[in-house]
Amino acid sequence: MNKLAKPASRNGVGPSSVALPPGRWTSIIAFLTEQFPAISHSEWVVRMQRGDVLDAHGNVLSLASPYQPHSKIYYYRSLPAEPRIPFDEVVLYQDDYLLAVDKPHFLPVTPAGRYLQETLLVRLKNSLGIDTLAPMHRIDRETAGLVLFTIQPHTRNLYQTLFRERSVSKEYEAIAPYRADLALPTTYRSRLMESPAFMKMEEVAGEPNAETRIDLMEVQDVLARYKLEPVSGQKHQLRAHMTALGIPIVNDRIYPELYPDEGAEQDYSQPLKLLAKTISFTDPISRQLRQFESRQSLSF
Repeated sequence: MNKLAKPASRNGVGPSSVALPPGRWTSIIAFLTEQFPAISHSEWVVRMQRGDVLDAHGNVLSLASPYQPHSKIYYYRSLPAEPRIPFDEVVLYQDDYLLAVDKPHFLPVTPAGRYLQETLLVRLKNSLGIDTLAPMHRIDRETAGLVLFTIQPHTRNLYQTLFRERSVSKEYEAIAPYRADLALPTTYRSRLMESPAFMKMEEVAGEPNAETRIDLMEVQDVLARYKLEPVSGQKHQLRAHMTALGIPIVNDRIYPELYPDEGAEQDYSQPLKLLAKTISFTDPISRQLRQFESRQSLSF
């Protein structure tokens, strides 16, 4: 294997890498055991015997492999059997460069924490056989709707730049409490920063870095359907802004109150009532207008 080539994915998951600094370790396994204390020595033994740890050239490292500072190694993550998230993604569009997918609630976009195989990216790599897939943007695990992926590495930056430069129009739908005294449509702006509380964003004083246009679509009793158009793309922006307006999105387990992680006991009966409904932009390659719409809908 070429020394610059990253080892191939396995079951849709690429390897992680770690640089080897100068140190007292005499073997690779000694370094890994100390570097990653959450993973036991016996687990690293199993992984290395299985061929899950490679050097920068893609060669399998053994239990006897010496530590070589100033180099790099790769390792494949391993998780216990993941319960299947019982909802399926739908491919809406695919060409040589671009993939548009309708993501269900509860499915993460990329591997993180306890999610590896049960993520949109890995599912798509396995089902479509495209190892070069990369998300153009992200939406929350709890949010349903449109997610776009690039297919060709050499055009990836062209598409991702559209989101960085805010050249993409996005519309979301949300169901939240109805406030008769709230004048809509309105544009809400604030400065959002990471909160000391795990996972949450909070509003702080200073120049706004988050902007959302909000309009009323329909009312049913004490609830309403809202159209949300994020101008910026801060983490949890829509959820935080709706909460700030006194209309938190139905079934939100983070805003305004953070509930404990349900883990494997996830309750699938109460999805967050937030849907990434439409995306439109001018394709940087074809220069054509691209418009995609989720086939999903939110019920009251």
